[in-house]
This record gives sequence, C-alpha cells and structure tokens, in this order.
Amino acid sequence: MKWHTLTSGEQLENIKAESLKQPVIIFKHSTSCSISATAKSRLERQWDEAGLENVKPYYLDLLSYRSISNQIAATFDVRHESPQLLLIRDGECTSDWSHLGIRLDEVKKALG
Repeated sequence: MKWHTLTSGEQLENIKAESLKQPVIIFKHSTSCSISATAKSRLERQWDEAGLENVKPYYLDLLSYRSISNQIAATFDVRHESPQLLLIRDGECTSDWSHLGIRLDEVKKALG
C-alpha cells in the first residue's frame, strides 16, 4: 500500500477532482491512539489482497494537521471522528467509517 500524504487544505480540491475518475479514500489517523494504529495496520496488511488497486489512498496525520481534518468535515459534510475512513466518489463523500468499523470489505461493498 502506498499512502499519499494529505498535508494541505488545497489538496482537497484535487482529491474531489481525482474522485471523478477513480475512487479515493482518506484515512484520518491519530498517531497517539491505539485504535487508530490498529485500524491503520489492518488497512496496510489487507490492502494487497483487497482488490482495491483502482482506489487511491490518502493519509492524514490528525495531530499534525488538525485544521485539515476540520476542512474535510466541512468540505465533505461529515462529522469528525478519529480514526476515520472516508470514501470519496464523484466529488462527494459517499461512505465513512470510524474506529474498528474501518474495514476494507466494507469499502468494497460500498464500491459495489
């Protein structure tokens, strides 16, 4: 799995545009939270077998870029949670999961 780091609010417009061509996920990770670490590890371990090679994964370090998390909540009209995984398609957040509900099989179902 190759994460694309999310480090500026300006990237959100690019992500919306990218999502018109391919699905995008944004993983909001708290580096001080064990549940977040578990969710991130599970995503990374299962990625290669998940059949999501057409999905572009973005990673946001919440502790370093909290203001971007707030922008994500406003831009995609989702409640902030941590950890959180958002599926972006056609410029909108079509599904989101948090905590131990973050699973790649759920992403696959949502992509249907």
